Amino acid sequence: MPAFIVLLGPPGVGKGTQAKIIAAATGLPHVSSGDLFRENIKNETELGRLAQSYISKGELVPDDVTIGMIRDRISRPDCKSGALLDGFPRTTVQAAALENLLAEFGGKVDTVPYISASESTLVERLGGRWNCKAQGHVFHEKHNPPKQAGVCDFDGSELYQRDDDKAETVTRRIQVYFAQTAPLVAYYRERGRLSEIDGAQPIEKVTADLLAALKM
Repeated sequence: MPAFIVLLGPPGVGKGTQAKIIAAATGLPHVSSGDLFRENIKNETELGRLAQSYISKGELVPDDVTIGMIRDRISRPDCKSGALLDGFPRTTVQAAALENLLAEFGGKVDTVPYISASESTLVERLGGRWNCKAQGHVFHEKHNPPKQAGVCDFDGSELYQRDDDKAETVTRRIQVYFAQTAPLVAYYRERGRLSEIDGAQPIEKVTADLLAALKM
């Protein structure tokens, strides 16, 4: 039976880094809903044009459009043994729809690793990021500070902080994530599929805990 992993985690917890590691360790393709949207819109597929029609009006893309993109992606040969799903589902309604979709392929959600960390830890990680204006080199005021404050080590250009990396914006993003995801976390916990991982640990320890949760 194809095994599908749903990876959950708030902004700043390192989910993207761990997704690449898990995909490499399991051999399962990393299916990111964000990448699917970009791919379909760029290639002007029917679903991409439909999604863009909602996005351009500032509206949420309906679940059936997103599900259609997921169905198309997991029908490809590389998903025959399953996939690592990242960014979908986001709600319990989407989770139920995913169960029905996977059943069509003879698969199911096997494990749901949930990488979490306190709001203060996440704000510190995200709120301390600075980028250089020339080439986008990334620094962190605590974990990877530049040699000279406000100046890029590599090209000497000015460092600036993106609006979505400012503390007040970061706090709001994290709070919205927790509020929206809480029912989904409860949904998978009640079904015995949730594995909670402490995302405040060093990257290597988070990886070890994830692989243990996946019984690898």
